[in-house]
Amino acid sequence: MESLDLRVLADVLSWKQAGHRVTLVTVVETWGSAPRPAGALLAVRGDGLVSGSVSGGCVEDDLIARIKAGEYDQLTGPSMVAYGVTKEEASRLGLPCGGTLRLVQEPVQSTDWVEQVLARTSAHQLVARTLSIKDGAVQLRDAQRGEALKFDGHTLTTLFGPRWRLLLIGAGQLSQAVAQMALMLDFEVLVCDPREEFAHALHMIGVTRVLGMPDDVVTDIRPDAHTAIVALTHDPKLDDMALMEALNSAAFYIGALGSRRNQSTRKARLAEHFGLSEAALSRLHGPVGLHLGAKTPAEIAIAIVAEIVKVKNTAQQSPGEAVALSSLAIGDARDSACAAG
Repeated sequence: MESLDLRVLADVLSWKQAGHRVTLVTVVETWGSAPRPAGALLAVRGDGLVSGSVSGGCVEDDLIARIKAGEYDQLTGPSMVAYGVTKEEASRLGLPCGGTLRLVQEPVQSTDWVEQVLARTSAHQLVARTLSIKDGAVQLRDAQRGEALKFDGHTLTTLFGPRWRLLLIGAGQLSQAVAQMALMLDFEVLVCDPREEFAHALHMIGVTRVLGMPDDVVTDIRPDAHTAIVALTHDPKLDDMALMEALNSAAFYIGALGSRRNQSTRKARLAEHFGLSEAALSRLHGPVGLHLGAKTPAEIAIAIVAEIVKVKNTAQQSPGEAVALSSLAIGDARDSACAAG
């Protein structure tokens, strides 16, 4: 599940605690050019306020109108609804040609499961939630990476969390630009820089400064498959400390600033002094970022964040989808002017 959908659950919790009636809507199946994938969430408050999305907005408008009209007042358990079943309805709702959505809508009665999901995902756990369509009973369990949404008409199992996380080594101007863009993509952003003269300049809402040396910080955060690590100090003493731990971790993306020449020297140094294997070194994205011919810190940040998103999304695709995505990807070369040095 996308971490943005965790915001939906946070809104559900706050609305229920304030005494509002809330309906949670989940996309369970799509056909054709559906605007949102299976698992996408929408919460609708009794007064029509919404959080999240299941379409481009037209389905939301219909759901809001029905809820405000009182059609859901007597809804005591989960039920299913489909949109875009006919060409006429798809046209009326503004769905893409042939697009069809099948949704499960449920009145939120208890918030116990919501609180548990938010707490467990905040601790970087992956949680599976199973909903019984018959009686609305909810069960939570630990999930494994690679599991997918399941719906058989009787039970719906969805996955929650953990939030995508980015650790930046270095707090300079480039790191600040990368952090700002990552925040817009709803990454949890951590920054490590033991150099006080740089770290003091980092004042961004939503960014957490992690104290300590880079190697200790990487070890302490326990990188998982939802973690990206990027070394941007251009100081081998600091960047290498982070990389020697990161390249043997489960992080889905590891990158480092520097030219091709510098990266070659870096890999030889990491192998000789820290004993990193060829397999571990092959995981390093360097020069970091897509080759966009970037020159300014903002342009370089776009290249870096774009590559992180590309790797993140490719990792979530099935093998066939990943091949198709790869064939459309921007070239493999990454030694643009942004990485010179």
